[in-house]
Amino acid sequence: MLTIRIIPCLDVDNGQVVKGTKFKELKYAGEPVELARQYYLEGADELTFLDIGASPREEVTVLDLVRKVAREIFIPLTVGGGIRSTEDIRKALKAGADKVAICTAALNNPELLSQGARQFGSQCIVLSIDAGFSGDTWYAFSHGGRKNTGKPAIEWALEGQALGAGEILLNSIDRDGTQDGYDLELLKEISSRVSIPVIASGGAGKLEHLADGITVGGADAILVASLLHYKQISIPEIKKYLEEKGVPVRC
Repeated sequence: MLTIRIIPCLDVDNGQVVKGTKFKELKYAGEPVELARQYYLEGADELTFLDIGASPREEVTVLDLVRKVAREIFIPLTVGGGIRSTEDIRKALKAGADKVAICTAALNNPELLSQGARQFGSQCIVLSIDAGFSGDTWYAFSHGGRKNTGKPAIEWALEGQALGAGEILLNSIDRDGTQDGYDLELLKEISSRVSIPVIASGGAGKLEHLADGITVGGADAILVASLLHYKQISIPEIKKYLEEKGVPVRC
C-alpha cells in the first residue's frame, strides 16, 4: 500500500471557510489563509480549496484568495469551483494551484477532462464527483449538489478516468457534514473499479472513520474538514492513529 495522504479541505463561500450538512445549512468555520497556514504547519500532505459557491453562481473561483493561500503553504494545492475551460485551468495553475478539481463543467462538457489532461497533464486533473443516492444507485450531481444529472456515479468515474482524469475526489452528498462516516459502499464500488487514486470525502466524524475509508473503502487519500475546522482532532493525531492501525502515512 502506498502512503496515505491526509488532505484538509477548505470549502470557501464569499471568501470564508464554511461547513454544512449534505451541502446545505452552511456555517462559518474560519478564515482560508489562516486555516491553510495552520494545516500546513501541522503536517497536512496536501490542501484542497473549493469555491463551493462558484458553480451555482456561474462565477470563476476567487483567484486572488487562491494566490494568498498558495503563498502560505508548500504542499500540493488543489483548487476547484467554477472551472469551465482550459483557460480557467491555466489561470488556477498560474495562481498557485498544482491541480484543479472539476465537477459541473466536466458533466456538461466531458471533453474538458481530455483537453485539460492533454495540455497540462493528467496529474493536474481531478474529477470531482458529488454523488447522491437515489432509488437503487448513486448518481452524479452538478451545481454544488443541487442537480441530479441522471448519470450513475460509478459509470461517470470510469468515463472520467478514460477521458484523462488523474484522480477522483469522491464526495458523498448524503454523508457530508453528518460525521456518520464515509459512504464505504460507494467508496468500495468506485475504488475497486478505477485504477487512478480515489480521495474519500464526506462524513468523517472520528478517527475510526478515517481508517475505515482506507482499509474498508479502499481510498488512497482522505479529505477532512469538520473534524479539523472545529478542532475535534489534529493532523498529527490522525497520522499517529493511522500508523498504529498499520496504515502507512507520510511523516
